[in-house]
Parts: sequence; structure tokens; C-alpha cells
Amino acid sequence: MSAYEPRLKKQYNEEIAKALKEKFQYSSVMQVPRLKKIVLSQGLGDATADKKVIDSALQEMTLISGQKAVPTYAKKDVSNFKLRKGMPIGAKVTLRGDMMYEFLDRFVAVSLPRTRDFRGISAKGFDKRGNYNMGIKEQIIFPEIDIDKVSRVTGMDITFVTSADTDEEAFELLKAFGLPFKK
Repeated sequence: MSAYEPRLKKQYNEEIAKALKEKFQYSSVMQVPRLKKIVLSQGLGDATADKKVIDSALQEMTLISGQKAVPTYAKKDVSNFKLRKGMPIGAKVTLRGDMMYEFLDRFVAVSLPRTRDFRGISAKGFDKRGNYNMGIKEQIIFPEIDIDKVSRVTGMDITFVTSADTDEEAFELLKAFGLPFKK
């Protein structure tokens, strides 16, 4: 019996890498761009007033990703926002390896189709270095979240970090993984 391998990881190794190598005419398989990590993050401005906001966000992020979320802290004091250095103001999770592929699979196959009025994701989120950023307005699109237990609907940012040198290469890689970009 062989060890378990996520579906998208297997697909990348068997099909996607070969297709990208041919398309961009790389001399070596090692030049083919790959997905390095996926970072989920939430900024919670209301956390300055209510500490329970951070706890619920950490809990939800852990459920969504299958990996423990960590709080992010303020780096400096901002009096206008009643913010002190060291206060928790967000949550984040960095996914790598098998957990990353599992999350991507669930995200593309289950969560994105549950988005209201979904017509594909924008292709404008690339940062000129081969990484892609996108925002989600509601965390309730993830099936792991029980809508009845959600105190408030919050959004989150998802960053796909790739080893691609150009946005075009990263776009083709993410498209091959099944991300539904708008035409």
C-alpha cells in the first residue's frame, strides 16, 4: 500500500508540470513554476474593542485550513484606532505541502462555487513577481463553517505564492490547478 498523495499534487507531478514545460519551453523540469505556499489572513479592526473577535476568527481559520491559526499583532501604536503595539489585530495560517494541496482542492471544488453571484475570480490580483492575491467577502462559503454558530460574517485574503518569475507563468499554473479565472 502506498502513502497517501493529494489529488492536485499527483495531477501537478503527472500532467501540469509537463504541460507547462512544453508551453514555456523550459530546458529542465526544475524551471517549471510550482505552488510554494498558500497564506490565509484576516485583519480584524474590531478586535481592539472586543477580544472575542480574535478567538472566533482563530477558531474559524483553524477549521477552514485544518491547521492551527496564529494571531497577528500590531507593530506600532495608532491613537486614532485606539491601537497599542502588541495587541492582536488579525489571524493567519500558512499552508505548505500536502495541507496546501488539500486546501486548494476543497477551495476550488467546494467553496468557490458556493459564493453568491460567482462569475469567476479576477485575473488582476498578480503582483508582477508571480504571486496571486484574492479576497473573499464571506467566510461562510467554506463548508467547515456552521452558519448558525457564526457571530459575524468576515472576509479574508488568500495569497498563492508560486516559484514563477512572471505573472503569465503563475496565471497558467493556477489555471491548470483549476482556479476559475474570468474570461
